[in-house]
Amino acid sequence: MKLNVTLGLVAAGLLGAPLAFELRIKRSRQPLTDAWQTVPVEPRGSARLGISFRPPQVDALGLDARSTLGSLLSHPFQLIRLGAYWNRIEPRPGVFDTGDLDWQVDAAEHAGKQVVVCVGALKTFGYPELFVPDHRLAYPLREGTRIRPADHPSLLAAATEFVARIVDRYKARTSIVAWQVEHEAVDPLGFEHSWRLDAGFVQQEVAAVRRADPSRPVLMNGYLPASVLEALPQWWRTRDQGDSLALAQRVADIVGIDHYPCHALVGLGGRTLYLDGGRGRWQDSTRARLFRQAHASGRRVMVTEGQAEPWEAVTTPPNLPGWAAYSCPPERVIDNYNSWMRWARRAVLPLEAYLFWGAEYWVLRHQSGDPRYVRAFDRILEEA
Repeated sequence: MKLNVTLGLVAAGLLGAPLAFELRIKRSRQPLTDAWQTVPVEPRGSARLGISFRPPQVDALGLDARSTLGSLLSHPFQLIRLGAYWNRIEPRPGVFDTGDLDWQVDAAEHAGKQVVVCVGALKTFGYPELFVPDHRLAYPLREGTRIRPADHPSLLAAATEFVARIVDRYKARTSIVAWQVEHEAVDPLGFEHSWRLDAGFVQQEVAAVRRADPSRPVLMNGYLPASVLEALPQWWRTRDQGDSLALAQRVADIVGIDHYPCHALVGLGGRTLYLDGGRGRWQDSTRARLFRQAHASGRRVMVTEGQAEPWEAVTTPPNLPGWAAYSCPPERVIDNYNSWMRWARRAVLPLEAYLFWGAEYWVLRHQSGDPRYVRAFDRILEEA
């Protein structure tokens, strides 16, 4: 969980009723409706649309990776993000097996998609985000600390070697349009790990990627809070060196935004406490400031993760036959997309791309007899 719940609730009390309205107690199970069929779809302008593909999530959902990716690639989007998961590519000392990523890149190319590859090394998108092979860590990373180059020289050397090898292997592929370095690079995940990468550690990884391929842009992403209730804890936990979006503004060519306007904070018996934000003036001013900074420094901006699956008080999104989770029913897939397209039309900088987060979940729902998520996505592709 990316949000410190206790600090968030304290902030709600201190900042008063308007912000507290973003907190909702709801039943997670909501009746399925066909509202997704009538929600208007905003035009995408010049933004490319796409998805991320997460093999760890495929496994968690009990899906088959090849058929799942094949099904998703049949939809007419432009861009897909794939991940180089270090512990899968280097499961043992002396092993470097990219076969799993090879077939994914091959499949994306065959489908005519552009590709962003997240080279890691330590953090790659998809829970639990940390994918360092066990043999590369002499001992677990200490909670509550910054992982500095001077304190972890062997880990840094291995990480920079890994990202350079990944880039070198795929840089001849014309389908690849950018390299992503780390995932929400200097932010702690939350309760699962509270350590953070030092900015200097990440900058050395970025330098290794640029040396291996000076021709392509580097993407770095960060979590954009949907509310002051999220922003305050994030600022507090990253105040010593800034958060991942701030680092991306300084170091990357493309700034990626991860945005989840509605998610569970904690289960309360048969109900759940949600933060349902993302629609107020504070959110608009935060986006505007981010875009102005990117424009001033010549950087591009894209949404790397636009919420399109539920974020409930469990690790794996629930698949409830006949029901939808409150945090993201099918119509919210369109609503969340629409909010960015409407806002981008007013921005000083065009939105490079919008990647929907949760495509594997759509496939699971479809296989379980509920095609609404997939069809909502199709409506966007057809009408945008």
